[in-house]
Parts: sequence; structure tokens; C-alpha cells
Amino acid sequence: MTVSLPLVFVLGVVAVLAIRFLGVRVWVVVVIALFGFWLSHTILAPVIETGTRSGVGVVNGTNH
Repeated sequence: MTVSLPLVFVLGVVAVLAIRFLGVRVWVVVVIALFGFWLSHTILAPVIETGTRSGVGVVNGTNH
């Protein structure tokens, strides 16, 4: 049985848990999210995408 969750959903859950249980302020999460959007429009975007795909492949066991 395969369960598929979008990475953005998992990161959203992590952000909510950080706000509730770790005391991270909401504005910090918003600034980090905006920084992510800004980073996605730079020359680093392909490197980030490749690294994310490799990391997900390692977690899923599909990256040999």
C-alpha cells in the first residue's frame, strides 16, 4: 500500500506543530515561507529541487 503526501502538506504540518508546541511565532514562519518563494526565483532553484528530490528518494528508498 502506497501513501502519497505532498511535501508542502508535510511542511505545513511541521510549521503548525512548531507554532503550537515550540513557541515559534507566526511572523517567523511567514518570513521563512516568503524567503522560500524568493529563493525559488533565483539561480539556486534547480539545486534546491534536485536536493529535495534526492532527499525524498532516500526517504522512499527509491534512490539507489
